Amino acid sequence: MVRDYIQAARLRTLPLASACVLTGGALAGATGNVGFVRFIPLFAGCLVTVFLLQVLANFANDLGDFENGADRVEGSERADRAVASGRITAAQMKRAVLVTAGLAFATGVATVLQAVGDAWMEFLKWVGAGLASIAAAYTYTASKRPYGYSGLGDISVLVFFGFAGVAGTAALITGDFEPLWLLPSATIGLLSVGVLNLNNLRDHLSDAATGKQTLVVRMGFRQGKVYHAALLIGAWVALLAFWQLDAAGPWRGQLWYGLFGLVHARHLAFVFRTEDPAELDGELKKIALSTFAISLFLFLSATA
Repeated sequence: MVRDYIQAARLRTLPLASACVLTGGALAGATGNVGFVRFIPLFAGCLVTVFLLQVLANFANDLGDFENGADRVEGSERADRAVASGRITAAQMKRAVLVTAGLAFATGVATVLQAVGDAWMEFLKWVGAGLASIAAAYTYTASKRPYGYSGLGDISVLVFFGFAGVAGTAALITGDFEPLWLLPSATIGLLSVGVLNLNNLRDHLSDAATGKQTLVVRMGFRQGKVYHAALLIGAWVALLAFWQLDAAGPWRGQLWYGLFGLVHARHLAFVFRTEDPAELDGELKKIALSTFAISLFLFLSATA
């Protein structure tokens, strides 16, 4: 049973989830205004909370896709899903969702309290943002009207794994906000949407058959490829603009990022020549891990 919950948690998604916190930590560290004693617990608290939110989303996805029929492919239930395969009942998964949501809320509140102290208006603002994150993680594919089935998953990922995740982490740690932070926020957000779009390109036929109206289903496979290219190119444009505007920042080793750019360029060439959606499955790991690596490089540049 424990192994089934671990499988449903999809721990392989955690490196990508951590990218927003790593980048936010990099931005906070680059200011030079945050002491070690403040930085470490707040960064760790943000990281644990994001991990729990990602596991919550994965549990809710397993449950929601089963309840909404999206896990039924060609008349049979998907064996790789815990609830659809019967290894975990729907009632048990609902309890797991509640426990994970509670843990995410608890760690988030503890982190915010340490960051803002007795500034209660700030506390309420951050807790409100945390509750919105929990709601977004759950209602993506669970609930009666999951927004992920209506093509709104992309904007949610951009907001929560991009702007809120990156700039929010930096703002919580520093107690300040810099508009320039929106550029690397866009980079991580757009790359994260790229991973989701790859998943949707791969699954667009089964999604259409089960009524899951992702953006790829709405725009078609070929236009989905063009959209995918726009996401990755936009991410790099935002990062290059950030480096140009923050030339005095501690962003070392920028030539090494060319390797990630080459990986993404080859990836796009592969996507455009691929006609069988199933062949895109192996590309998911490349973009997810390269996004994590970019965020890690930024973090080490600012904190090492």
